[in-house]
Amino acid sequence: GLALVGIPACICALGFTGAGIAAGSVAAKMMSAAAIANGGGVAAGSIVALLQSIGAAGFSLGTSFGLTSILGPLGAVIGAKLI
Repeated sequence: GLALVGIPACICALGFTGAGIAAGSVAAKMMSAAAIANGGGVAAGSIVALLQSIGAAGFSLGTSFGLTSILGPLGAVIGAKLI
Protein backbone atom coordinates (compact mmCIF):
# COMPACT_ATOMS: atom_id res chain seq x y z
CA GLY A 1 0.00 0.00 0.00
CA LEU A 2 2.77 2.42 0.90
CA ALA A 3 4.48 1.86 -2.46
CA LEU A 4 1.29 2.79 -4.33
CA VAL A 5 1.35 6.22 -2.68
CA GLY A 6 5.05 6.65 -1.91
CA ILE A 7 6.46 5.97 -5.36
CA PRO A 8 4.23 8.52 -7.17
CA ALA A 9 4.91 11.04 -4.38
CA CYS A 10 8.68 10.63 -4.84
CA ILE A 11 8.30 10.97 -8.61
CA CYS A 12 6.30 14.15 -8.09
CA ALA A 13 9.00 15.48 -5.73
CA LEU A 14 11.53 15.05 -8.56
CA GLY A 15 9.43 17.48 -10.63
CA PHE A 16 7.20 15.15 -12.67
CA THR A 17 3.82 16.71 -11.82
CA GLY A 18 0.27 16.62 -13.07
CA ALA A 19 0.79 20.08 -14.56
CA GLY A 20 3.94 19.03 -16.44
CA ILE A 21 7.61 19.06 -15.64
CA ALA A 22 8.55 21.66 -13.01
CA ALA A 23 11.11 24.25 -14.10
CA GLY A 24 14.55 23.90 -12.52
CA SER A 25 13.82 20.43 -11.14
CA VAL A 26 15.63 17.12 -11.52
CA ALA A 27 12.88 16.19 -14.00
CA ALA A 28 13.69 19.24 -16.13
CA LYS A 29 17.36 18.28 -16.24
CA MET A 30 16.45 14.70 -17.18
CA MET A 31 14.12 15.93 -19.90
CA SER A 32 16.76 18.26 -21.29
CA ALA A 33 19.36 15.49 -21.42
CA ALA A 34 16.89 13.11 -23.08
CA ALA A 35 15.91 15.72 -25.66
CA ILE A 36 19.55 16.47 -26.51
CA ALA A 37 20.31 12.75 -26.84
CA ASN A 38 17.31 12.24 -29.15
CA GLY A 39 17.83 15.22 -31.41
CA GLY A 40 15.33 17.57 -29.80
CA GLY A 41 12.48 15.41 -28.56
CA VAL A 42 11.82 13.00 -25.73
CA ALA A 43 11.23 9.49 -27.07
CA ALA A 44 7.94 7.79 -26.27
CA GLY A 45 8.54 4.94 -23.86
CA SER A 46 11.71 6.52 -22.43
CA ILE A 47 12.26 6.71 -18.68
CA VAL A 48 11.44 10.45 -18.78
CA ALA A 49 8.15 9.77 -20.57
CA LEU A 50 7.31 6.95 -18.15
CA LEU A 51 8.03 9.05 -15.06
CA GLN A 52 6.01 11.98 -16.45
CA SER A 53 3.09 9.64 -17.07
CA ILE A 54 3.23 8.36 -13.48
CA GLY A 55 3.64 11.91 -12.14
CA ALA A 56 0.63 13.12 -14.09
CA ALA A 57 -1.78 10.23 -13.62
CA GLY A 58 -0.35 7.83 -11.04
CA PHE A 59 -0.21 4.09 -11.65
CA SER A 60 -2.61 2.30 -13.95
CA LEU A 61 -5.04 -0.18 -12.42
CA GLY A 62 -3.02 -3.12 -13.76
CA THR A 63 0.22 -1.74 -12.34
CA SER A 64 -1.47 -1.11 -8.99
CA PHE A 65 -2.67 -4.71 -8.83
CA GLY A 66 0.75 -6.01 -9.91
CA LEU A 67 2.62 -3.97 -7.30
CA THR A 68 0.14 -4.98 -4.62
CA SER A 69 0.45 -8.67 -5.46
CA ILE A 70 4.26 -8.51 -5.41
CA LEU A 71 4.97 -6.04 -2.62
CA GLY A 72 2.24 -7.20 -0.22
CA PRO A 73 3.65 -10.69 0.37
CA LEU A 74 7.20 -9.29 0.32
CA GLY A 75 6.27 -6.88 3.12
CA ALA A 76 4.73 -9.74 5.10
CA VAL A 77 7.90 -11.81 4.79
CA ILE A 78 10.11 -8.89 5.84
CA GLY A 79 7.79 -8.10 8.76
CA ALA A 80 7.82 -11.74 9.91
CA LYS A 81 11.63 -11.82 9.87
CA LEU A 82 11.90 -8.62 11.90
CA ILE A 83 9.65 -9.87 14.67
